[in-house]
Amino acid sequence: MSNTLTIVDRQARTYGALRNLIAYVVYAFILVPTLIVIPISFGGPGELTFPPRVWTLELYGQLFSSANWIDPILQSLKVAVLTMIVSMAIGVPAAYGLVRFEFPGKRLVTLLLMSPILVPVIVISLGLYLYLSRLQIVGTTAGLVASHVAYVTPFMMMTVMAGVKKLDPALEFASTIMGANRRTVFLKVVLPQLRPSIIAGALLAFLVSFDEVVIAWFLTSPTTTTLPVRMYSSIQWDISPVIAAVSALLTVLSIVICCVSVMLQSPAQEESN
Repeated sequence: MSNTLTIVDRQARTYGALRNLIAYVVYAFILVPTLIVIPISFGGPGELTFPPRVWTLELYGQLFSSANWIDPILQSLKVAVLTMIVSMAIGVPAAYGLVRFEFPGKRLVTLLLMSPILVPVIVISLGLYLYLSRLQIVGTTAGLVASHVAYVTPFMMMTVMAGVKKLDPALEFASTIMGANRRTVFLKVVLPQLRPSIIAGALLAFLVSFDEVVIAWFLTSPTTTTLPVRMYSSIQWDISPVIAAVSALLTVLSIVICCVSVMLQSPAQEESN
């Protein structure tokens, strides 16, 4: 019996090591090409080579001194922040309601709310363009924010729903018995416990909006061009070495936001356990 257990343990360890090895290889395949951009961004102003022949900050100097890049960066930040705020206002109550309450057509409503994740982005972009054209807000910041809210809110909801499922309903029930109404329970009991999930979802919404290019390509105008659209145009029409500096900054931003989200969710998971 002990020999059988030993063989099973060895096989489990072998499979575990193989699984981890495959995961590391996949992660390296995904991350290494992205991380190569960082040293390239420290190259000279007239080259895109790896490794760079000279190490300078000239590309970053050109980036932060050019209105052609600063304006799209500021526009992307404005759109991402507004999208994050609106998606929080919509996604948090919706996620709580879908988890805590039962009502006719709940599955259909959930499917409709999550459909932007399932439908190809190009299809969503075309539909939004046709719809917003009738409202005459194509090419405006308001139209772009509304489109991004429709696209990123499901990501916000998924993160918050995962947090709601880990909450103890007995705390809400006890608050109700003590005389608190539903609004008070939500604001005073639920939201404080959901803070890590909400912040993680907000950061994810910000990042998805900031990096989104397909919807923005359909809906932006020369005065509302976002950074991803500017980068795509630069690659398509005039390959500037400055794009390496922009890509490096986006890579660092994405890594930082992902790490913060993981750190926020880890304490919440430990508390629930």
